Amino acid sequence: MSQDKNQFLQKIFDYLNEDIQFKITFSKKRHQNKAINNAYLKPAIIKNKLQFSVTYRYQRRDEVKNYEDIQLQELLDDLLGNKFYNAVIFTENEETTLLQSKKGKATVIVKGTTTQVKIDTSHDNIKFRYISERAPWLQDLGLASKDGKIYDKAQDKYKQINKYVEIIDNLLKDVPEEAMLTIADMGSGKGYLTFALYDFLTNTRKIRCKITGYDVREDIIGLCYNVAAKHGFVGLTFQQKDIDQVNTDDTDMVIALHACDIATDMAIAKGIQGKATYIIVAPCCHKQIRNDFKHNNLLTPILQHGILEERQAEIVTDGIRALLMEANGYQSKVFEFISTEHTPKNLMITGKKGKPNKTALKQVQKIKDFFGIEQHYLEKLLE
Repeated sequence: MSQDKNQFLQKIFDYLNEDIQFKITFSKKRHQNKAINNAYLKPAIIKNKLQFSVTYRYQRRDEVKNYEDIQLQELLDDLLGNKFYNAVIFTENEETTLLQSKKGKATVIVKGTTTQVKIDTSHDNIKFRYISERAPWLQDLGLASKDGKIYDKAQDKYKQINKYVEIIDNLLKDVPEEAMLTIADMGSGKGYLTFALYDFLTNTRKIRCKITGYDVREDIIGLCYNVAAKHGFVGLTFQQKDIDQVNTDDTDMVIALHACDIATDMAIAKGIQGKATYIIVAPCCHKQIRNDFKHNNLLTPILQHGILEERQAEIVTDGIRALLMEANGYQSKVFEFISTEHTPKNLMITGKKGKPNKTALKQVQKIKDFFGIEQHYLEKLLE
């Protein structure tokens, strides 16, 4: 480590030892740091304990993380060695700047400030939300009160909404603002997630989009249609249709959240057949494979317990779905949608159009042979 950089880091620990308040701004990101534009560090007393609160600024959101005091050296090494070249320490009457070149040269500049800088080390615990509690459509859908507060009974749903938007925002990170997206939301229900996605894409990402929610319940379709019209969501519409009635030609994204059993397969098939760029499903129920199990293998003694066989059926069902998507040219990911603390239906499968996995169908066949499965319903739909 250069002498100047060491001097800069020592100042931080000196300020801590002398109980001098400070904050640090990090800038000029390194080439391996693709996502974080800036970082801001400040000491904070959290639960009567000194910690370090860091705000990471991404292109479209902020993320706050707190670190224990024993993590400070490792944190600084990461921020100044892996993420950023430059940093400035601010105290009430002094600025210390570290400038690092790509060749490793470091320079420290210390100067007094003509006006005192107020350093706030309080911890306000404000969390970033993709969808504000005050979004007016939340009130019309029964999730928030007239003063913009999420009802206690709707807190889990509100967390799910924000997590869902975060996932899709990351999936669409390379989509330019001038893009026009057409999205089909199968089994949209009361439309919480459908409204959230439209609101975020049009008002935050500034992406033009046309989203259609499909559901078989006439009363739900009427409610959602009226709420969309009330708030001027001209690109958001709802239609009373079953999944097999939906035409997905020229559709960029197909979504099915908590569609029961084979309805998830129907939505995936619609996405593949319509050559959608993105497919997003959160499965619910896995009866088809569970009923088709005729296993006689090493796992059979374990699977004699109904609950274990049920969970195995869920894993096999969704695993084959992901492989069949890969076989048809989608890069698939399977992950936890939201913690089981908030909902037991917590798995999500996403697919993005890419290159076909040429070995996927052989892998599917081996899995079916192992568990005595005749056919996965998605295979039948794709025939």
